[in-house]
Amino acid sequence: MAKYSKFAAVGLLLAFPLLVSSDYYRHIMILALMWVVIGSSWNLLAGYTGQISFGHAIFFGVGAYSAGLCTTKLGISAWWGMLIGGPMAMLFGFVLGAICFRLRGTYFNLATLALAEILRLVAKSWVSLTEGMMGILTIQTFRSKVPYYYLAFGIAALCVFAIWAIIRSKWGYYFVAIREDQDAAEHLGISAFRYKSISLLVSSFFTGVAGAFYMNYMGFIDPDVVFSLYYISIMAILVAIIGGAGMIWGPPVGAFIMVLLQELFRSAFFGYLPKWISEAHAMAFGILVIVVIRFMANGVVGDWVKLSGLFTRQKAPIPSVTSGN
Repeated sequence: MAKYSKFAAVGLLLAFPLLVSSDYYRHIMILALMWVVIGSSWNLLAGYTGQISFGHAIFFGVGAYSAGLCTTKLGISAWWGMLIGGPMAMLFGFVLGAICFRLRGTYFNLATLALAEILRLVAKSWVSLTEGMMGILTIQTFRSKVPYYYLAFGIAALCVFAIWAIIRSKWGYYFVAIREDQDAAEHLGISAFRYKSISLLVSSFFTGVAGAFYMNYMGFIDPDVVFSLYYISIMAILVAIIGGAGMIWGPPVGAFIMVLLQELFRSAFFGYLPKWISEAHAMAFGILVIVVIRFMANGVVGDWVKLSGLFTRQKAPIPSVTSGN
C-alpha cells in the first residue's frame, strides 16, 4: 500500500503545474522541491553518517555564486552553473572535510559553523569578485514557472534516487557503521575519514546544484541570503528533523511541511491573522522542533503510525449490562 501511495504522490507532483495555474502556488512547490534536495543532502551526511553540519550554506552559496559568476565574470549563461556549481561545491566540501573531519562531536559542529560564517564574510568583502552586498542580478530565462518546476522536480528526483542507491550499497552500510560507532567501524577496517569524505562530497554536490538552480530561478543572490546560517543551514537541519533524519523519505516530507509553514507565517496565514504573526515564525519553528523531539523523535515519517493513530484511534466499546448478569 505504501508503495502505491509513493507512486500516487509522484504522479500528483508531475501533474501539479498542469492542474494548478497559479504562479504563486507553483512558486511554493518549486521552493519545496529545492528543499527536498538540500534536506536530503544534509540527511546523507548527518542522518546516515552521523556528521551533523551547521555549515551547509557553504555549498549552497558556492553553487549559487558559481552560476552568478558565469554571467558577471565569464560572460556566459548562468545555466552553465548547473554543471559547474556541483563540482565547485564538492571542491569546498573536500577542503572542509580535510579540516573538520579531524574533529568530532561538538567541535566538528562548531568548525562547520565557523567556516560557513568565514565564507559569508569573504563573499561580502571581496567586492571585485562577488559584488559584495550589491549582489548579483541576472535575467530569468523563462517567464513561465513551469520549466523551473519540472527542472526542480528532476533535480529532486535524481537526488533522492542517488541517495537511495548509495544507502542500499556497501557505502551505505559503512556510513551507518560510522554513525553508530566510529571507533568500532575503524577496528573492522572501515576508513572513517574516507567514507565520511565520500558522504560529504555527495552531499555538497547536490547542495551546490540546488544553489545554482536558485540563482537561475530567483535571478538575484547576495551573501546574506545564500550563505545564511538561519535561512539555509538551520533550515536544512529542520527539514530533516521534522520529516525524519536517517530515512530516505524524511527530508522530502519535511521540506513540504517546512516550506508550507514558512509561507503561512510569512503571509500571516494568508492575511487571516494579525501581521505580528509573520514575525513569530522563528518561535513557531522552535516550538515545532521541541514537540517533534519530545513526542516524535523519529520525525513525521518515522512516527507516522503513531501520528496517524491519534486521528484513527477509536474508543473501546462500553460493555452492555443486562439484568441477568
